[in-house]
Amino acid sequence: MTNERRWLITFGAGLVILSIALYGLHYLIFHDIHHIGIYTLADIAFLPLEVLLVTLVFHQVLESRDRKQRMDKLNMVIGTFFSAIGTQLLTYISNNDPNLDEIRPQLLVNDTWTDETFQRVEGRLKRHPCRIRIEDVDLEAVKRFLGSREEFLLRLLENPVLLEHEAFTELLRAVFHFNEELQRRPGFSGLPGTDTAHLAHDLERIYGLLIWEWLDYMHYLQENYPYLFSFAMRTNPFDETATAIVG
Repeated sequence: MTNERRWLITFGAGLVILSIALYGLHYLIFHDIHHIGIYTLADIAFLPLEVLLVTLVFHQVLESRDRKQRMDKLNMVIGTFFSAIGTQLLTYISNNDPNLDEIRPQLLVNDTWTDETFQRVEGRLKRHPCRIRIEDVDLEAVKRFLGSREEFLLRLLENPVLLEHEAFTELLRAVFHFNEELQRRPGFSGLPGTDTAHLAHDLERIYGLLIWEWLDYMHYLQENYPYLFSFAMRTNPFDETATAIVG
């Protein structure tokens, strides 16, 4: 038996003994077992309501507050990812999407969007193929870009906060895997078609996950941080006229 468990048992037994002693003192002073029985039964009758209030109401309030704090920490990490890697990567990948013009107008997020707007765009994204013209991708440039941020990716993967966000963790894993693939190749000229197709598949996986996470993050910013949302709108990777300058 551990010391902590022994202490809890001792503490519980002490409380029971104290309660018995106080009831005994009450009887010695007032010699009224009738009222002791009434108050004891009343306390026992209220116990289920007390359990209800503590376990359901108060616990839910505390859990909701704790969940919000965890989500704030999680989205802070996600925001760091988009600032350091995500937005630039999404811009470059989407520019090599042969079907981008079909989806671009619907991704120009602004402050008039409602929850229904985000849901409608999410539904449209489910039908978007997220294909890449791999022959137009400068894999050497992508290799240098991701290689320069490899340590940052490792620190993100080690962050325990991300355990609660499986989709974003999967995105990080996909980016990290693609970076490994690129770093193990000395060059990209003359690659066999099978290898090029493999790299294209890896990049398309990233594209599909990245665009979803970006839209979800934009929704979060709009609801919680208007000033961050303003900057995210002005640097929207799908807006060809995007500029950080406030005009």
